[in-house]
Amino acid sequence: MMSMSWEEAVQWLRNQPDQQFLVRACYFDDPLEEAAQRFWQSAEWKAIAALLPRPDGKALDLGAGRGISSYALARDGWEVTALEPDPSDLVGAGAIHSLAHASGLHLNVVSEFSEQLPFADNTFDVVNCRQVLHHARDLPQTCREIFRVLKPGGVMVATREHVLSKKEDLQAFLNAHSLHKFYGGENAFLLVEYISAMKDAGLRLDKVMAPLDSPINYFPMTPEQCFGHCTRPVADIIGRPLTNMVFNQRHLLGRTLLKMLISTINGRDNTPGRLYSFVAIKAETSGKR
Repeated sequence: MMSMSWEEAVQWLRNQPDQQFLVRACYFDDPLEEAAQRFWQSAEWKAIAALLPRPDGKALDLGAGRGISSYALARDGWEVTALEPDPSDLVGAGAIHSLAHASGLHLNVVSEFSEQLPFADNTFDVVNCRQVLHHARDLPQTCREIFRVLKPGGVMVATREHVLSKKEDLQAFLNAHSLHKFYGGENAFLLVEYISAMKDAGLRLDKVMAPLDSPINYFPMTPEQCFGHCTRPVADIIGRPLTNMVFNQRHLLGRTLLKMLISTINGRDNTPGRLYSFVAIKAETSGKR
Protein backbone atom coordinates (compact mmCIF):
# COMPACT_ATOMS: atom_id res chain seq x y z
CA MET A 1 0.00 0.00 0.00
CA MET A 2 2.50 2.63 1.27
CA SER A 3 0.51 5.59 -0.06
CA MET A 4 0.28 7.55 3.19
CA SER A 5 2.62 9.98 4.88
CA TRP A 6 3.69 9.26 8.46
CA GLU A 7 1.19 11.86 9.66
CA GLU A 8 -1.62 10.19 7.70
CA ALA A 9 -0.68 6.75 9.00
CA VAL A 10 -0.75 7.96 12.61
CA GLN A 11 -4.07 9.73 12.01
CA TRP A 12 -5.49 6.48 10.60
CA LEU A 13 -4.34 4.65 13.74
CA ARG A 14 -5.90 7.30 15.99
CA ASN A 15 -9.23 6.80 14.19
CA GLN A 16 -9.39 3.04 14.89
CA PRO A 17 -11.55 2.31 17.97
CA ASP A 18 -9.81 -1.03 18.55
CA GLN A 19 -6.31 0.53 18.51
CA GLN A 20 -6.67 3.08 21.31
CA PHE A 21 -4.38 1.19 23.71
CA LEU A 22 -1.62 1.32 21.07
CA VAL A 23 -2.35 5.00 20.40
CA ARG A 24 -1.83 5.82 24.08
CA ALA A 25 1.17 3.49 24.39
CA CYS A 26 2.81 5.40 21.52
CA TYR A 27 1.79 8.78 22.96
CA PHE A 28 -0.16 9.66 19.82
CA ASP A 29 -3.18 10.78 21.83
CA ASP A 30 -4.33 14.32 22.58
CA PRO A 31 -4.13 16.68 24.37
CA LEU A 32 -0.45 16.45 23.52
CA GLU A 33 0.68 18.12 26.75
CA GLU A 34 -1.12 15.43 28.77
CA ALA A 35 0.50 12.68 26.67
CA ALA A 36 3.91 14.30 27.17
CA GLN A 37 3.40 14.58 30.92
CA ARG A 38 2.36 10.91 31.04
CA PHE A 39 5.62 10.02 29.29
CA TRP A 40 7.64 12.18 31.69
CA GLN A 41 6.06 10.30 34.60
CA SER A 42 6.45 6.85 33.01
CA ALA A 43 8.74 4.05 34.15
CA GLU A 44 10.41 4.28 30.75
CA TRP A 45 11.46 7.91 31.16
CA LYS A 46 12.49 7.46 34.80
CA ALA A 47 14.83 4.66 33.69
CA ILE A 48 16.24 6.83 30.87
CA ALA A 49 16.74 9.83 33.17
CA ALA A 50 18.70 7.63 35.56
CA LEU A 51 21.23 7.01 32.79
CA LEU A 52 21.84 10.71 32.13
CA PRO A 53 24.20 13.14 33.87
CA ARG A 54 22.80 15.67 36.32
CA PRO A 55 20.53 18.04 34.34
CA ASP A 56 22.81 21.00 33.88
CA GLY A 57 23.56 21.72 30.25
CA LYS A 58 22.43 21.26 26.68
CA ALA A 59 20.51 18.26 25.37
CA LEU A 60 19.76 17.37 21.75
CA ASP A 61 16.61 15.32 21.19
CA LEU A 62 17.32 13.62 17.87
CA GLY A 63 14.28 12.74 15.75
CA ALA A 64 12.03 14.34 18.32
CA GLY A 65 8.70 13.45 16.70
CA ARG A 66 5.84 14.97 18.71
CA GLY A 67 8.31 16.20 21.32
CA ILE A 68 7.52 13.95 24.29
CA SER A 69 11.20 13.32 25.08
CA SER A 70 12.01 17.00 24.51
CA TYR A 71 9.30 17.87 27.03
CA ALA A 72 10.69 15.34 29.55
CA LEU A 73 14.24 16.62 29.15
CA ALA A 74 13.09 20.21 29.63
CA ARG A 75 10.97 19.32 32.67
CA ASP A 76 14.07 17.73 34.18
CA GLY A 77 16.06 20.94 33.67
CA TRP A 78 17.93 20.50 30.38
CA GLU A 79 18.29 23.24 27.76
CA VAL A 80 16.67 21.37 24.89
CA THR A 81 17.08 21.43 21.13
CA ALA A 82 14.59 19.22 19.30
CA LEU A 83 15.73 18.04 15.87
CA GLU A 84 12.75 17.00 13.73
CA PRO A 85 12.67 17.19 9.92
CA ASP A 86 8.92 16.48 9.57
CA PRO A 87 6.94 19.75 9.75
CA SER A 88 3.70 17.95 10.74
CA ASP A 89 1.41 19.53 13.31
CA LEU A 90 0.49 16.03 14.50
CA VAL A 91 3.77 14.10 14.58
CA GLY A 92 6.51 16.62 13.79
CA ALA A 93 7.96 20.08 14.34
CA GLY A 94 4.54 21.74 14.35
CA ALA A 95 3.48 19.52 17.24
CA ILE A 96 6.65 20.40 19.19
CA HIS A 97 6.00 24.13 18.75
CA SER A 98 2.43 23.60 20.01
CA LEU A 99 3.70 21.59 22.97
CA ALA A 100 6.21 24.29 23.89
CA HIS A 101 3.49 26.94 23.75
CA ALA A 102 1.01 24.89 25.79
CA SER A 103 3.53 23.91 28.46
CA GLY A 104 5.46 27.17 28.66
CA LEU A 105 8.71 25.26 28.17
CA HIS A 106 11.42 26.59 25.88
CA LEU A 107 12.11 24.02 23.17
CA ASN A 108 14.40 25.08 20.34
CA VAL A 109 13.10 23.28 17.23
CA VAL A 110 15.44 22.62 14.29
CA SER A 111 14.36 20.96 11.05
CA GLU A 112 17.17 18.76 9.73
CA PHE A 113 18.16 15.11 9.30
CA SER A 114 20.54 13.26 11.60
CA GLU A 115 23.16 12.62 8.92
CA GLN A 116 24.06 16.33 8.73
CA LEU A 117 23.54 18.04 12.07
CA PRO A 118 23.60 21.85 11.84
CA PHE A 119 25.54 22.30 15.08
CA ALA A 120 29.15 23.06 15.98
CA ASP A 121 31.47 20.40 17.34
CA ASN A 122 31.28 19.73 21.08
CA THR A 123 27.91 21.44 21.59
CA PHE A 124 25.76 19.04 23.63
CA ASP A 125 26.11 17.29 26.97
CA VAL A 126 23.46 14.73 25.99
CA VAL A 127 22.10 13.37 22.73
CA ASN A 128 18.82 11.53 23.25
CA CYS A 129 17.58 9.20 20.50
CA ARG A 130 14.23 7.53 21.17
CA GLN A 131 13.29 5.10 18.40
CA VAL A 132 15.55 7.00 16.01
CA LEU A 133 18.65 5.09 14.91
CA HIS A 134 16.73 2.34 13.12
CA HIS A 135 15.26 5.05 10.87
CA ALA A 136 18.67 6.41 9.88
CA ARG A 137 19.33 6.50 6.16
CA ASP A 138 23.04 6.14 6.97
CA LEU A 139 23.56 4.69 10.46
CA PRO A 140 27.38 5.05 10.59
CA GLN A 141 27.16 8.69 9.45
CA THR A 142 24.46 9.45 12.01
CA CYS A 143 26.67 8.05 14.76
CA ARG A 144 29.64 10.08 13.51
CA GLU A 145 27.53 13.22 13.69
CA ILE A 146 26.35 12.36 17.21
CA PHE A 147 29.99 11.90 18.24
CA ARG A 148 30.95 15.21 16.63
CA VAL A 149 28.30 17.35 18.37
CA LEU A 150 28.72 15.72 21.80
CA LYS A 151 31.02 17.44 24.26
CA PRO A 152 33.90 15.35 25.62
CA GLY A 153 32.36 13.30 28.42
CA GLY A 154 28.92 13.70 26.82
CA VAL A 155 26.37 10.88 26.76
CA MET A 156 24.29 9.42 23.96
CA VAL A 157 21.24 7.38 24.93
CA ALA A 158 19.57 5.47 22.08
CA THR A 159 16.43 3.67 23.19
CA ARG A 160 13.89 1.21 21.81
CA GLU A 161 15.85 0.36 18.67
CA HIS A 162 14.61 -2.53 16.53
CA VAL A 163 17.06 -5.44 16.31
CA LEU A 164 17.27 -8.42 13.95
CA SER A 165 19.05 -11.73 14.45
CA LYS A 166 19.64 -12.05 10.72
CA LYS A 167 18.93 -9.86 7.70
CA GLU A 168 16.41 -12.35 6.37
CA ASP A 169 14.14 -11.48 9.33
CA LEU A 170 13.58 -7.90 8.19
CA GLN A 171 10.54 -8.65 6.04
CA ALA A 172 8.84 -10.57 8.85
CA PHE A 173 9.29 -7.55 11.12
CA LEU A 174 7.96 -5.15 8.49
CA ASN A 175 4.95 -7.38 7.83
CA ALA A 176 4.10 -7.45 11.54
CA HIS A 177 4.43 -3.69 12.09
CA SER A 178 1.10 -1.91 12.53
CA LEU A 179 1.87 1.08 10.28
CA HIS A 180 4.68 0.09 7.89
CA LYS A 181 2.23 -1.15 5.26
CA PHE A 182 0.76 2.36 5.11
CA TYR A 183 3.83 4.58 4.99
CA GLY A 184 6.80 2.26 4.42
CA GLY A 185 9.21 3.97 6.81
CA GLU A 186 10.18 1.23 9.26
CA ASN A 187 13.54 -0.54 9.45
CA ALA A 188 15.72 -2.63 11.75
CA PHE A 189 19.42 -3.49 11.99
CA LEU A 190 21.52 -6.32 13.34
CA LEU A 191 22.78 -5.76 16.87
CA VAL A 192 26.35 -5.80 15.59
CA GLU A 193 25.51 -3.03 13.10
CA TYR A 194 24.38 -0.68 15.88
CA ILE A 195 27.40 -1.50 18.03
CA SER A 196 29.89 -1.19 15.17
CA ALA A 197 28.44 2.14 14.03
CA MET A 198 28.79 3.60 17.51
CA LYS A 199 32.28 2.26 18.16
CA ASP A 200 33.58 3.17 14.70
CA ALA A 201 32.29 6.72 15.23
CA GLY A 202 34.49 6.97 18.33
CA LEU A 203 31.83 6.45 20.99
CA ARG A 204 32.57 4.23 23.98
CA LEU A 205 29.71 1.82 24.51
CA ASP A 206 28.73 1.81 28.18
CA LYS A 207 25.49 -0.23 28.25
CA VAL A 208 23.64 -2.57 25.90
CA MET A 209 20.18 -3.35 27.26
CA ALA A 210 18.31 -6.35 25.85
CA PRO A 211 14.49 -6.48 25.65
CA LEU A 212 13.80 -7.55 29.25
CA ASP A 213 16.71 -5.72 30.89
CA SER A 214 14.88 -2.44 31.47
CA PRO A 215 11.41 -0.86 31.38
CA ILE A 216 12.92 1.37 28.70
CA ASN A 217 12.39 -1.58 26.36
CA TYR A 218 9.43 -3.45 27.82
CA PHE A 219 7.24 -0.45 28.77
CA PRO A 220 4.19 -0.19 28.73
CA MET A 221 4.44 -3.57 30.43
CA THR A 222 4.96 -2.91 34.15
CA PRO A 223 7.85 -4.45 36.13
CA GLU A 224 5.27 -6.72 37.79
CA GLN A 225 3.95 -7.82 34.40
CA CYS A 226 7.51 -8.34 33.19
CA PHE A 227 8.21 -10.47 36.27
CA GLY A 228 5.13 -12.56 35.50
CA HIS A 229 6.09 -12.88 31.84
CA CYS A 230 9.64 -13.99 32.63
CA THR A 231 8.68 -16.51 35.29
CA ARG A 232 5.59 -17.96 33.59
CA PRO A 233 7.42 -21.06 32.25
CA VAL A 234 8.62 -21.83 35.78
CA ALA A 235 5.19 -21.14 37.28
CA ASP A 236 3.61 -23.53 34.79
CA ILE A 237 5.77 -26.29 36.27
CA ILE A 238 5.95 -25.56 40.01
CA GLY A 239 3.02 -23.17 40.46
CA ARG A 240 2.86 -19.44 40.96
CA PRO A 241 3.10 -19.33 44.80
CA LEU A 242 6.35 -21.33 44.86
CA THR A 243 7.70 -19.38 41.87
CA ASN A 244 7.10 -16.11 43.74
CA MET A 245 9.00 -17.50 46.73
CA VAL A 246 11.96 -18.64 44.59
CA PHE A 247 12.23 -15.30 42.77
CA ASN A 248 11.45 -13.10 45.79
CA GLN A 249 12.95 -9.70 44.93
CA ARG A 250 13.41 -8.79 48.58
CA HIS A 251 16.23 -11.30 48.83
CA LEU A 252 19.60 -11.39 47.08
CA LEU A 253 19.14 -14.99 45.94
CA GLY A 254 15.76 -14.23 44.40
CA ARG A 255 17.10 -11.17 42.56
CA THR A 256 20.09 -13.17 41.33
CA LEU A 257 17.93 -16.04 40.09
CA LEU A 258 15.58 -13.64 38.26
CA LYS A 259 18.55 -11.87 36.66
CA MET A 260 19.85 -15.23 35.43
CA LEU A 261 16.41 -16.17 34.08
CA ILE A 262 16.04 -12.84 32.27
CA SER A 263 19.49 -13.23 30.73
CA THR A 264 18.54 -16.69 29.47
CA ILE A 265 15.27 -15.46 27.96
CA ASN A 266 16.99 -12.48 26.32
CA GLY A 267 19.64 -14.78 24.86
CA ARG A 268 17.03 -17.03 23.28
CA ASP A 269 14.84 -14.22 21.95
CA ASN A 270 15.11 -13.97 18.16
CA THR A 271 11.90 -12.02 17.61
CA PRO A 272 12.35 -9.85 14.51
CA GLY A 273 12.43 -6.19 15.54
CA ARG A 274 12.77 -6.75 19.29
CA LEU A 275 13.79 -3.66 21.25
CA TYR A 276 17.30 -2.84 22.51
CA SER A 277 18.68 0.31 24.11
CA PHE A 278 22.22 1.68 24.27
CA VAL A 279 24.27 4.14 26.29
CA ALA A 280 27.50 5.46 24.77
CA ILE A 281 29.98 8.10 25.91
CA LYS A 282 32.35 10.44 24.13
CA ALA A 283 35.66 10.13 25.92
CA GLU A 284 37.00 13.12 27.81
CA THR A 285 39.92 13.15 25.37
CA SER A 286 37.83 13.98 22.31
CA GLY A 287 40.19 12.47 19.77
CA LYS A 288 38.60 9.53 17.96
CA ARG A 289 40.25 6.22 18.66
